[in-house]
Amino acid sequence: MENNSEFQSVDEYIACFPPEVQEVLRQLRTVIKEAAPGATEKISYQMPAFVFHGNLVYFAAYRKHIGFYPTSCGVHPFMDELTDYKVSKGTIQFPLGKPIPFDLISRIVRYRVEENIEIAKGRSRKNS
Repeated sequence: MENNSEFQSVDEYIACFPPEVQEVLRQLRTVIKEAAPGATEKISYQMPAFVFHGNLVYFAAYRKHIGFYPTSCGVHPFMDELTDYKVSKGTIQFPLGKPIPFDLISRIVRYRVEENIEIAKGRSRKNS
C-alpha cells in the first residue's frame, strides 16, 4: 500500500489508497483541521503534514496501520491513553480494521497547537 511516487498534495496522497483507507485518512484530516483551524497542510517526507508555528503533526497510511506522528512532545502526555497502540518516541500506530480514536487524536492535536504557540511566544520574546 505504500507508494513511492512524489505527492504534490494531501488529496493526491489520499487518492492512492483503497476506498476504505481513503475514508479513514479523510476523517483523520478533518479531525486535525478542526482541532487546528489555523494550521496549513503540506506534503513533507512524502506524507501529509500540518504546520502551525512550526511542524504540528504528520500522518501516513501503511498496509496494516495508520501512522500518526505528533512528535515525542505529543505522545508522552497521553501515554496512559495509548496503551492499546504501538507507540515509539514520536509515533503512534493505529491498526486498520479497528476503530480509530479520533477524539484522542483531536486532543493530541490541540495539545500540540498550544505547545507550538508557547514555543512561538518564547521565540518572539527572545527576538524582542
